Amino acid sequence: MSSQFSMKSYMKGALLLTVAALIVKVLSAVYRVPFQNLVGDQGFYVYQQVYPFISFFVVWTSGGVAVAISKMLADTNEEEIKQSITKVIFQYLTVLSLLFFALLFFGAHMLSSWMGDPLLAPLLKTGAFITLCMPALAIMKGTFQSRGMMEPVAYAQVFEQAIRVSIILIGTIIVMTTLSQSVYAAGNMAVLGTVIGELAGVILLFVYMKKKGILCKGSITISKWPIIKEVTIFSITVSMSSLLLLAYQLVDSFTVFSMLVDLGMPTLEAMETKGIYDRGQPLVQLGIVIASSFSLAIVPLVAHKSKKGTRDEVPYIQLTYRASLLFGLAASLGLVLVMPYANTLLFKTDALSPVLMLYVLQIIWLSIILTFTSILQGYGKLKVPAYFLLGALTLKIAGNLLLIPLFGILGVAIASNIGLCICALLLMYYLKKLKNIQLATGSFYRKLFLASMSMVVVVVLAAMLLNSVTDFSSMRMQAVVYSAVLILLGAFTFITVTAKLRILSAREWFIIPFGRKMATYQLWLNKKK
Repeated sequence: MSSQFSMKSYMKGALLLTVAALIVKVLSAVYRVPFQNLVGDQGFYVYQQVYPFISFFVVWTSGGVAVAISKMLADTNEEEIKQSITKVIFQYLTVLSLLFFALLFFGAHMLSSWMGDPLLAPLLKTGAFITLCMPALAIMKGTFQSRGMMEPVAYAQVFEQAIRVSIILIGTIIVMTTLSQSVYAAGNMAVLGTVIGELAGVILLFVYMKKKGILCKGSITISKWPIIKEVTIFSITVSMSSLLLLAYQLVDSFTVFSMLVDLGMPTLEAMETKGIYDRGQPLVQLGIVIASSFSLAIVPLVAHKSKKGTRDEVPYIQLTYRASLLFGLAASLGLVLVMPYANTLLFKTDALSPVLMLYVLQIIWLSIILTFTSILQGYGKLKVPAYFLLGALTLKIAGNLLLIPLFGILGVAIASNIGLCICALLLMYYLKKLKNIQLATGSFYRKLFLASMSMVVVVVLAAMLLNSVTDFSSMRMQAVVYSAVLILLGAFTFITVTAKLRILSAREWFIIPFGRKMATYQLWLNKKK
């Protein structure tokens, strides 16, 4: 009975942590729209140039390091050894955080000059302070997770993100309306909001630590190097799929603006071009929210089922792949179809819509990458996926250097898709070879193609009809109407055809998070007259 209760509590906590992670991802994507509207494309460029630097540490700490700590502590029963492990990791992370702080703070001018914009240095200096939150944040999150206490971690994630978004938007409004009206000052305020948000998360977790009575006690002397080695390797490999998108943005920060200027584009135009290109980032983040939920849920499931050696996990893997591809394709294709209108609706203009159409195709590959790296993580396979992800990063760097001179900003989107597509295909091949499974049938792909083409036909015809019967004086009002009508029609068509063709069974919909209503609709649609 107690084991059932503990498993029930664990699953409840895991679900809460999943919901919190999804809320954080949605907030992280959504706030960029009003921020871009406040600061314009140049201001968005400023923030996006620095964003990957600071988010890299946040994602690695909150994701990889905390998970590594929780695993190492959960694998140990003796309290003194747990305290010793915690002490060693805290000392190690403290040294790392000071090194990273020095790199960002004292190397800010060097890094900003490499990016081709020395005015970014103050933002990097402000962002450097986020690294000082790393040790405490990782240790406390890892400690709570190792004890199955997911609630404090979930609440802290949402709290720190809410504080961050509030400061970014309120601070930006103040800067742009009453103070300097400098886009660099607004960018600095946005970076400061991230630092304060992380600090708020540390404070809240510390309050929970005291409330729960989790305090440091006695420890014993243990060998430090094996602990440092394990936490480093495990944390990096676990968080690599999440870090990949940030690494891609980091590559863009160092190459896009400077190469566009070197190719003869005026400085301000190059900034705005990079800022417009970065509009695709929040759209991709929203597009992979569902895949992220699958990836968070599949790891413990695969790990638990695979221990039995009965291949009970295979149907769940197949379902996760088919659902991720289904939603990833629907989201990316839907965005492609409505991009000119969504671009105007969200960001005031339809500039570079063809480039953004190509950009959002990354949702398909990222949906596969996130789910497959999580599945392989559940099997304990971390090394080979890490090589694939490093290969994808190498392809991105080479692609930018080769394709930007040929195609300009379009080359950046091409490079991203090539790297991610090859990585996704390699992960699929590796898993199929590893477990000798068929991920989906030919019938599934044919039905998915029919659902996709149905959505394309309906949206294109609806757009043509709207063009013939409407006449708007305001481009943004037109974008509001077109986006609302086309998105609703496209979504309804795709969902209905998907349900009618039974691309997923009703039973499978019930297994998927929040799929109960879809199962009910599918059963109603296919009931015998």
